[in-house]
Amino acid sequence: MRTADDSKELSPQQQLEAYGYKQELKRSLSTADLLVYGLIFMVPIAPWAIFGVVYNAAGGMVPLVYLIGLIAMIFTALAYQQMAKSIPLAGSVFSYVGRGIHPNAGFFAGWAILLDYLLVPTLLYVFAAESMVGIFPDSPRWVWALVFVAINTGINLMGVSSMKLINRVFLAIELIFVVIFVIIAVTALTGGTVPGAVFSIDQLWDSSKVTGPLIASALSIAVLSFLGFDGIATLSEEASGGRKSAGRAMVLALCIVAFLFILQTWLASALAGGREAFGEDEVGNAFFTIVQAASNSGWTTAFFAVNVLAVGIANAMAAQAATSRLLFSMSRDRQLPKFLSRLNHGQVPQNAILLVSVVSAVLVLFFVGQIDLISSLVNFGALFGFMLLHLAVIVHYMWRKKSRNFLLHLVVPIIGFLIIGYVLLNANIDAKVGGIAWLIIGAVVFAYYRKSGRKTDLSGEGELNSENIPATGMREGL
Repeated sequence: MRTADDSKELSPQQQLEAYGYKQELKRSLSTADLLVYGLIFMVPIAPWAIFGVVYNAAGGMVPLVYLIGLIAMIFTALAYQQMAKSIPLAGSVFSYVGRGIHPNAGFFAGWAILLDYLLVPTLLYVFAAESMVGIFPDSPRWVWALVFVAINTGINLMGVSSMKLINRVFLAIELIFVVIFVIIAVTALTGGTVPGAVFSIDQLWDSSKVTGPLIASALSIAVLSFLGFDGIATLSEEASGGRKSAGRAMVLALCIVAFLFILQTWLASALAGGREAFGEDEVGNAFFTIVQAASNSGWTTAFFAVNVLAVGIANAMAAQAATSRLLFSMSRDRQLPKFLSRLNHGQVPQNAILLVSVVSAVLVLFFVGQIDLISSLVNFGALFGFMLLHLAVIVHYMWRKKSRNFLLHLVVPIIGFLIIGYVLLNANIDAKVGGIAWLIIGAVVFAYYRKSGRKTDLSGEGELNSENIPATGMREGL
């Protein structure tokens, strides 16, 4: 006898059937595809939009913020890697916590991360709309937001093949512009183009400025900057590279994007010329101001346009895909309305994608101009889900599987839990109030489902007989 969790010989489809499901989503994503998706979700050029804000908060040591972020989030990435290897399902923390701890805990983990996933597309559309108004003054923000919503909805409905192609194109463009910026920065620093600009270790670590509160503030900023690698887990049922594919892609994507963040911000901090802070009128476009001063060749507009497209289309498209898969998984397990698990001819959760689009379009109208509030709510949902994920690793491996790997299955999740808990404890008060309100709504939904007789049992995996692999394993009643 062998279980779905232990067998290394089962195909991805048989692994899925072992948990009581049949293969419905299209398995066409290689490990490289997942890696590209994760990079697009985290946005290699993400520091461009918030460089000025982070510079002011970190006393000019922006690369330190991203280094701290890498150290903090690597523990969560390793936790995801372990659970993705053991439970190769599309629901991310919903599936991992539900099967690792208890179905009831899984519901609340999924509900919490849903706050993150539902609001991330909205946040990105608001960012992109603000940037478009900068290019086309006096144009309505909401119109631009709805244009981006429509574009991303169309691409997601066409299926993962279309998304793969678009992801590769956008990643190539972003990486090309990273290289262009490095060339501009190095040329300016070696040629003395920018007065006072010098590359030194002080941009990474200045002992006269480093304090406990500064590190704590940097940690909260950095954690939010790295959100997105976890989205790879939502595509586990579309991965063709085996059960370890998603976990490998998550850790690799996190390390690659951290390197790109540190490289770009170190150079940008050097070009800032040792200034104390950016003024209120320039903080939002600080990075682009630096590019303009360093290049004097009209590159600023091109950088600005690439940033808008990366956030409004590539990043938002990835976020919409992740959210729709989470809705699909929760619906399939009867935790959300059944219509959300229906697929179209392209084998993608059509209704879930459309719901995300509608929610994003509606929320954009309410949250335009409130970037700080959306960001804080996104942070709460992700961090609460991450904390439950770390507990799931301990319960699943140390208690249920009697693992002797104390480093990966006990030490790592404990450290990760403490880091995430610290950041959540020191989160914005609006984030805490909004997040708790969201969990209360979830409790009401959960109580309604229980009262209406819906079961939360997810224990459909059972054991597989090597001579009797089921042809289909769709859970009864789905």
